[in-house]
Amino acid sequence: MDNETLVSSLKAQLEKDGQLRLRLKIVPKSSKTEIVGMLGEDVVKIRIAAVPAKNKANMELIRFLSDTFNVPKSNCTIASGPTAPLKIVDILK
Repeated sequence: MDNETLVSSLKAQLEKDGQLRLRLKIVPKSSKTEIVGMLGEDVVKIRIAAVPAKNKANMELIRFLSDTFNVPKSNCTIASGPTAPLKIVDILK
């Protein structure tokens, strides 16, 4: 599945259910912030153009998800793994 199809599928699920829980693998210190693709069946890999110090990578992740899914930043929360590369993020419509 290419990235555009993946994002479209996730957006459709958010529209249908009103919420979305994502398992993410974060790669900080990348050249740009982008969705890379899937790892296995249920983990989305995202590159983050921020360092993992002082919560900068998490703030960039929330900004990116907010922009990608057209929701306020306050509707994106890290439910698990704030200091780990594997995270669970909840997004509300």
